[in-house]
Amino acid sequence: MLLSLTSLTPRRLLEAAQARGSASSCLRAVRAGRIGSEGDRAYARSMDGAAILSKLPAAGTRLIAVYDDEYPVGLMDLFDPPAGLFVRGHLLGEFGPRVAIVGARNCSPAGGEIASLLGAALARTGACVVSGGARGIDAAAHRGALEAGGATVAVLGCGIDVAYPRSNRRLLERILVSGALVSEYPPGVRAEPFRFPARNRIVAALSKAVVVVEGATGSGSMITADHALDVGRDVFAVPATVTSPLSWAPHALIRDGATLIRGPEDLLADLGLEGAAEATAEPAAGASSAPGLGRAERKVWDALTVASPPDTLARRTGLGLPEVVSALVGLEMRSLVRHLGGRYERRAHERGSP
Repeated sequence: MLLSLTSLTPRRLLEAAQARGSASSCLRAVRAGRIGSEGDRAYARSMDGAAILSKLPAAGTRLIAVYDDEYPVGLMDLFDPPAGLFVRGHLLGEFGPRVAIVGARNCSPAGGEIASLLGAALARTGACVVSGGARGIDAAAHRGALEAGGATVAVLGCGIDVAYPRSNRRLLERILVSGALVSEYPPGVRAEPFRFPARNRIVAALSKAVVVVEGATGSGSMITADHALDVGRDVFAVPATVTSPLSWAPHALIRDGATLIRGPEDLLADLGLEGAAEATAEPAAGASSAPGLGRAERKVWDALTVASPPDTLARRTGLGLPEVVSALVGLEMRSLVRHLGGRYERRAHERGSP
């Protein structure tokens, strides 16, 4: 019940628990009006904490309090660590190194594909992908990890039993099979705007590094990156076409010192994850077994018979320069092409048709 109160921030709640010695003492103080707001007081008087706890097993949920064995120690790096976590799925300690992938909800097709490729590459090394369960980049990163047979953790900005957004209900159910859902909010708490920035601090602190793939001005992914820097996590960013509004967040981070990554190979190498070459390699059949290319990517690939700069490829294909650059980024993320001295060329082992 205490975790449902809106005026008691996690830090204030932990301080109150430390001063009063127990959750029940804190609850009595809220009901008596000694801590919390009037709204919290009314809520605490009307709710039965034991009844809330009794519902957790039916929802397949467990409550992890601070200093419980399963509580991730990295969360204690936060200024306001959650006083408790509601978890569904596997034990959080089962997962390998955790890496967050975040970005725009309304992402571009190329951005979604990049997030999926990064998630899959991380999963193949045994790493666990962490994200926020949202549309766009979050969902693509989760799916990439799952499709590679790996584990992923979704941190929710709503009650642990609330599927938000509804369009991701099936994805969240898939995550439970090999991964976990995490929330600091008990069952029944609806998604509200102020809960998502709070959720982002958990995404950052759960992870050893944060990767940002696309994000417009004011993007929530910038909040996650800021939290990551505050708690000493590495921040990586994927560059994009400078004319795209979605390039603002990664480019701002790169300008401020985040590590630029061109694809899975860069990320895994920088993280020092074993098996990087195997994780980023395409199947033995080569490019012919890569996922289907988009219209622009196919045109650029067909035109890339010799090493060429983007403007030359734009003339050959009849595409606009921004579209060519976006297609090249997608091909590079697939490890089909590489960038050398302002020119792009097919990788030596990928001379066949994709």
